[in-house]
Amino acid sequence: MRRADRLFQIVQHLRGGRLVTARMLGERLEVSERTIYRDIADLQSTGVPIDGEAGVGYLMREGFDLPPLMFTRDEIVALVAGARMVRAFGGAEMARAADEALVKIGAVLPDSEKARIARTEIHMPNWVVSDTERKSIDVLERAVEARAVLGIDYSDEAGNTSQRDIRPLGLWFWGKVWTLVAWCELRNDFRAFRIDRIKLIAHRERSFRPERGKQLQDFYRTLEVREQH
Repeated sequence: MRRADRLFQIVQHLRGGRLVTARMLGERLEVSERTIYRDIADLQSTGVPIDGEAGVGYLMREGFDLPPLMFTRDEIVALVAGARMVRAFGGAEMARAADEALVKIGAVLPDSEKARIARTEIHMPNWVVSDTERKSIDVLERAVEARAVLGIDYSDEAGNTSQRDIRPLGLWFWGKVWTLVAWCELRNDFRAFRIDRIKLIAHRERSFRPERGKQLQDFYRTLEVREQH
């Protein structure tokens, strides 16, 4: 979690006049109590009305609220367009999260800017990505983050099917087609798999650690070498 995000979360946890200890905050945010002490001191120095002390606990006086988010006209348009693109072309969970993000952004915008979200006339078709692909995108995206080894049944362009264990590294969207870049344990090399040709995804209940020569930056380097030749 970025420090700015952590400071925001601390303020949220202190709302409502409840006494919260540094230990409680540290456990929720997965940082040390010493880090919480520093963060509280920094918030207090910027004028956030937090009372309390180390070893006792902290609370925030009533009446304090964060100022509304300020975005330029172009930033709002970009956020709306991006969320609608994710809703149209992303995974099912991504689509729901994009909708929720727009609602949250709208809730904290100044009144003069709230209507701009609805007035942004940038739209995408919702029939490009199938429901099956949407589910696969969500599964693969989480596997990339968790570094989880997956087993897949994959059908190539000729219709030949193979079973492989892979290390998922990243997802790419090409306008109509999603691909997964992975380290293929069967071929002992990088491969790019079209998601619409992945017929089955199974979790192998094991994870992988980054290894030299098998990471995403290594894949990029292989592409650069091919382009040079």
